[in-house]
Amino acid sequence: MALPLKKIDRERARRNAIRLVALFEFAKGIFVLCIGVVALLLVHKDAWAIAQNILAKLHISTDRRSAQVFLDFADRLTEAKLWMAARLAFAYSVLRFVEAYGLWKQRTWAEWVAFLSGTLGLPLEIRSLIRGMTFMRAAIFVGNLALIFYMLFLIREGRRQRFALSPAETRGQQGK
Repeated sequence: MALPLKKIDRERARRNAIRLVALFEFAKGIFVLCIGVVALLLVHKDAWAIAQNILAKLHISTDRRSAQVFLDFADRLTEAKLWMAARLAFAYSVLRFVEAYGLWKQRTWAEWVAFLSGTLGLPLEIRSLIRGMTFMRAAIFVGNLALIFYMLFLIREGRRQRFALSPAETRGQQGK
């Protein structure tokens, strides 16, 4: 009798873990969507003046190197770059929303999307780690690796379950 309960608990833990990943992907989609909206709001505006105003409101001296980098970035922004950033942000957020929906509904295709999108991000994360190791960069890299390996585990486990059924069991389940 204890065996079915353990199986149910394992299935509930698996579903909860997948839903946690789905919520994380949804949050990433919302964050990037907000970035896209901000990029659109900056079109036809003086980005350098806005950046300088932000620094003043935050009481950050423009003599600091990070403030100068921020101001230089704002100075180099063009309308074409802002439109491109908005398009990329919207496309990325749609991908994250689709992935989150599929994971929430426990679709196998969403596990593949999560695995592939996580794997495609690895080179960028490794490059950022090479440029300079910080706690945040390392945490993002480790978290992404954990997500990739978990999705790989789910994909392999699902494949194993599909092929574990014999043809007779498959015919028996189709009649139910």
